[in-house]
Amino acid sequence: MPVHESAQPRIAFCCANTQPEPWLKGLRSAVPGAQVSVWEPGQAIADYAVVWAPPQAFFDEQTQLKAIFNIGAGVDALMRLRLPQGVPVVRLEDAGMAVQMAEYVCQSVIRFFRELDVVESSMRQAKWELRKPRRRKEFPVGVLGLGVLGQRVAQALSHFEFPVLGFSRSPKQVPGVQCFHGESQWMDFLARCRVLVNLLPLTTDTQGILNRQTLSSLMPGAYLVNVARGAHLVEQDLLDLIHSGHMAGATLDVFCEEPLPPQHPFWHEPRLILTPHTSARTLREDTIEQIAGKLAALIKGEKISGQVDLGAGY
Repeated sequence: MPVHESAQPRIAFCCANTQPEPWLKGLRSAVPGAQVSVWEPGQAIADYAVVWAPPQAFFDEQTQLKAIFNIGAGVDALMRLRLPQGVPVVRLEDAGMAVQMAEYVCQSVIRFFRELDVVESSMRQAKWELRKPRRRKEFPVGVLGLGVLGQRVAQALSHFEFPVLGFSRSPKQVPGVQCFHGESQWMDFLARCRVLVNLLPLTTDTQGILNRQTLSSLMPGAYLVNVARGAHLVEQDLLDLIHSGHMAGATLDVFCEEPLPPQHPFWHEPRLILTPHTSARTLREDTIEQIAGKLAALIKGEKISGQVDLGAGY
C-alpha cells in the first residue's frame, strides 16, 4: 500500500557515534523538501527514522513512524529494542560494503595460505627463507552466511581458485560455491573447512556459534576470519584451540567488547591478527543514495528489498 504523508516528509536522524551534519546535508539534498533533523528528546514526531544503535527512548517517543532505515547491514542492536509494531525496518544492502568485505577477507585468507606473516618475520630478522608452496585444494574456505555480503565474499574467494563452500539456513545457489544448508548439513560443512569465514547475522540462534565444538570440527590447523559480530565467538575457546594446536590462528575484526580492552589476552597472542571493526565501513554517500531511493519507492507504494524479517532477526 502507498505511504501517505505530507509533501515534506519528516526524517529523524538518530545514529550513535556518528557526526550528524554531513548526513543531514546529504539527506536534505537527496530527498528534496524533506525536514531532516537530529533527534533529541521531546523533538517533533517524524515520518521516517535513519538510525544506528538508537536508544529505546527514541522509539518510545516516535509513535508515527512509517519506516526505519538502519545505516548498516547488521540489525542486532535494533533487535534488542521494543520496535513499533507493523513498521518496516530496512537494513543497508551493500552500498559499497560488499567490495570492502571481499577485499578484507581475501587478503586475510591469502595471508594465511601464503604464510606471509612468517615471511615478513623472517625478513625483519634479515633471513632470506623460501617457504614450500602450499596446494590450494588443501585449503577449502567455508563462508558462514550467504547474504549479499557473504555471496560477494564467496565468489571473490573462488576467483583465487580456492575450493569455496558456503553455509546458510535455507538453500542457496551461488556460482562457483558448494552450498550447504540446515542443521543436517552443518557438521559436514565444518569438517570440510580449513578456513572458516563468519558473515552470519547475530541472532539468539547464532550467538556463541563459534565455540569449542564448532571450531574443533574444522580441519586440523584451521584458521578463522570473523568479520560479523564479536558475540558470535566464544573468545576463550578460540585461545584454547590455538594453544592446543588445532587452530593455526585467526583474523578478528570484531569483539565482544569494543574497543578491545588493553588487558584482553588477544593482544598478547601472536597468532591473531586484530583490526578495529574496519573490514567494511559505511560509505555515507552510497548509503544516503540507497535510503533516498527506497524512501521514494515506499511513498509510491512500491516494494523494496532489504526489509528485515523481525521474527528471524535479520
